[in-house]
Amino acid sequence: MADNARAKRLADLIREVVAQKLQRGIKDPRLGSHVTITDTRVTGDLREATVFYTVYGDEEERKAAAAGLESAKGVLRSAVGAAAGVKFTPTLTFVADALPDTAKTIEDLLDKARQSDAKVREVSAGADYAGGADPYRKPDDADETDDAAE
Repeated sequence: MADNARAKRLADLIREVVAQKLQRGIKDPRLGSHVTITDTRVTGDLREATVFYTVYGDEEERKAAAAGLESAKGVLRSAVGAAAGVKFTPTLTFVADALPDTAKTIEDLLDKARQSDAKVREVSAGADYAGGADPYRKPDDADETDDAAE
């Protein structure tokens, strides 16, 4: 079992090598310049690596990029093996990163909250306080009410 620091270094190396190879070494038109490697994780035994990627474009381009990455898996693994110099080159698994979809969902929820806040501000713009501007009793007020009761 390798230590976590070694797995982290190998994951960083895999991310850099795969990104450079996709940018310069692979001529597949499905991959183009719209594929971005976002993260890489390596198992503790350094045998398997999961590479997370995002694709700029619509659903059709995402499917094409996934197929392109699957077909280029061998070339990419060879490049990783040459750069890493480890006894066993990790197998590569490509997973589409859900980060852009999650970010869009969060942005939509924040927009909805902003609109709700704006509506509340509009409704409360001309409103008065229910019990006056300062609804709390002060010591002076309590003395005056006691004197008036007598």
